[in-house]
Amino acid sequence: MVQRNKNIAKLQAGYLFPEINRRKSEFIAKNPDAKIISLGIGNTTEPLQSTAVKALKDASEAMGTAEGYSGYGDEQGMTALREKIAEKFYNNIIPADEIFVSDGAKCDTGRLQMMFGSDSTIAVQDPSYPVYVDSAVIMGQSQLYNKDNDQFNGIEYMPCTAENGFFPELKAADVIYFCSPNNPTGAVATKEQLTKLVKFAKDNKSIIVFDAAYAEFISDPDLPKSIYEIEGADEVAIEVCSFSKPFGYTGVRLGWTVVPKALKFEDGSSVRDDWNRIMTTVFNGASNIIQTATINMLNDEGMKEMRELVAFYMENARLIKNALDSYGFTTYGGDNAPYIWVKTDKMDSWEAFSYILETAHIVTTPGAGFGPAGDGYVRFSAFGGRENILEAIDRMKGLSL
Repeated sequence: MVQRNKNIAKLQAGYLFPEINRRKSEFIAKNPDAKIISLGIGNTTEPLQSTAVKALKDASEAMGTAEGYSGYGDEQGMTALREKIAEKFYNNIIPADEIFVSDGAKCDTGRLQMMFGSDSTIAVQDPSYPVYVDSAVIMGQSQLYNKDNDQFNGIEYMPCTAENGFFPELKAADVIYFCSPNNPTGAVATKEQLTKLVKFAKDNKSIIVFDAAYAEFISDPDLPKSIYEIEGADEVAIEVCSFSKPFGYTGVRLGWTVVPKALKFEDGSSVRDDWNRIMTTVFNGASNIIQTATINMLNDEGMKEMRELVAFYMENARLIKNALDSYGFTTYGGDNAPYIWVKTDKMDSWEAFSYILETAHIVTTPGAGFGPAGDGYVRFSAFGGRENILEAIDRMKGLSL
């Protein structure tokens, strides 16, 4: 018989969000009349904006004509889309040929692990998006799970706590995963902090994988949206980004990764060339329909609608944060990110998750699911309809964590 991948066997449980759905389904089976409000997984809820809908319709109909039909395209993405991304999100400080279009930031994170290989070492913010650690374990970049500290040996965890302002003491590794705005804490790194990160990577010959999936939720003009706003970052950093949250593309699937030409491996070879090899080998390009539609959507009207959608979710965040603060909870985030990070004083994260679900019928996300430093917190997502947000706020009244 074929032996199981020993690295997958190291994983301790199911991926976080399917586990949350399993527990939610179990609760619903026992309480079929409960009206569940989900503020757990960061899944957008509002319909696509009109510009996106028209662009998708037009692109789909074009595929039904001899003139408009297209088959396989460039694995790196349509040139016009890469140019639009460079213009709209980077003010053309990033060349279009350093942008690789994909089916999403999460997918690219896994493919990056394939590029770096099993011999590379990684450091992650703690807490952080679970895919960084889980994909590293699957790739073989970790040793065994250590139950004593709830960590995988061989992975450097960088605790982000209220005490250090959610910016960690940096640890040396081949690859440093860094997310800003952070998922789950909602913290956004300042220019000074990112300058420190870039300098640290240069001094330690590391490569930063900078997750900027929530960059468009930053409203403070003094906070960087891209790692490339920091001088010299193109020599040490890859940036992963997504259309999912700001444009409501969670079910449409489109993202991109920036790999600068200036970024080199230790032997002087091009990281961009290796990433191009990965993409052309295991990826056939994002949907032509989605790419064509997005090219036609990235205009003044489409960007205006995107900002309106972001503003809607950020108003949700403001409402949740203000209400929880008024109830006496200690909260973080929610001002430049669509997540509110809530301290639990009387119970651990999973206990708090169960308590909120059973008492208020609200699904949150337990902080421990993002790493050991996340225990003692739960994450509230601002992605939801306004009516549900207001009802959830009311249900939280009188609860004690």
